[in-house]
Amino acid sequence: MGRYLALDIGRKKTGVAVTDTSRIIATALETVPSGELEKFLTDYIAKNEVEKIIYGLPTQMDNSPSESMQYITPILNRLKKVFPNITFIPVDERFTSKLAFQAMLDGGTTRKQRRDKTMVDKISATIILQSYMEQEKFSKL
Repeated sequence: MGRYLALDIGRKKTGVAVTDTSRIIATALETVPSGELEKFLTDYIAKNEVEKIIYGLPTQMDNSPSESMQYITPILNRLKKVFPNITFIPVDERFTSKLAFQAMLDGGTTRKQRRDKTMVDKISATIILQSYMEQEKFSKL
């Protein structure tokens, strides 16, 4: 059974999260410069079976695409060509950064740790992945 991998793609950095092989637990993996994402994923997928890539879909409150889609779409199109055997699934990512920041507060991180945007990116990717896993679980009921 292949892992699920989640991406919180940003203009400069992308948060990456992954499931365990049983797809029970979502874990923050890495924050990668967005320009190096393809190489990172190529290396990771060469060593780990990945069945799905779940990515955050940034939308406005009225459900229209956010302006950040202009730089996310080309990255996604390229990844879909490079990894044609992997299913790509969008998940609404509204509020994930706020949820990630709140999770950091609840987890007792220091003010200095909370300023580390790479941590927020990884946690956001984990929230996106966990959200997808919960949707998938409830759709099977």
